[in-house]
Amino acid sequence: MASFKDSLPPDLFDQTTLVSLASTVAILATAYVLSLSALDRNTSGSHRFLFVWHAFDALIHFILEGSFLYHCFFSWMPLARVSNPHALAPTAHNFLGYTNRAYGPQAGGDNAFAQLWMVYAKADRRWAGADLTVISLELLTVFVAGPLACYICHGLAKKDPRTNIFIIITATMELYGGFITFCPEWLTANYNLDTSNFMYKWVYLVFFNMLWVFIPLYAIWVAVKDIDNAFAARSRTAVASKRK
Repeated sequence: MASFKDSLPPDLFDQTTLVSLASTVAILATAYVLSLSALDRNTSGSHRFLFVWHAFDALIHFILEGSFLYHCFFSWMPLARVSNPHALAPTAHNFLGYTNRAYGPQAGGDNAFAQLWMVYAKADRRWAGADLTVISLELLTVFVAGPLACYICHGLAKKDPRTNIFIIITATMELYGGFITFCPEWLTANYNLDTSNFMYKWVYLVFFNMLWVFIPLYAIWVAVKDIDNAFAARSRTAVASKRK
């Protein structure tokens, strides 16, 4: 146990970290409550799970990742006022046409969402600044994947079979986005990642990000199975019609 405790960051239980983790739990609870009001009692367990997941997914995209984009575009500090600019998370050269500004949550001051992202940035410093790969992906995530997740929830509530198509599309986007997010780090020996302790490596980087790997894979499996069942039913109907 001593080695495990030594692997934890000294600020693990500070107020900002606890609020950040609690906000994720609150969003999950909200998604579950939405499922209780939107789905009928006969909804299958797999579809109920996928409703909760996509509601959670949409809220995460809109609230948390939306706040990240806000700080990337609207929170900045002049580099001339920073005593050690090299200590900042990088802002892409000529970002938004400026070369003398540092953007991102690191410039958000006491804003609660900026502080939340600064907690995650302890594990991946790109999320403190304005990384072009991350911003490009988040633009698609917030403005495309988020609305798609809402549409999927609506379709699941209405039992619309066409929802399976959008489940596959959205899940593929999530998987692709995860790969593009971390592939640059794999190619640079995890230059921006801090894997020095249990919390940063296994909770922030592995657990939270792998949710958007395994659950989208499960969503694809459920959707493909439903589509396959539909084709099988159509084939049986066609065979039965020929026999008449």
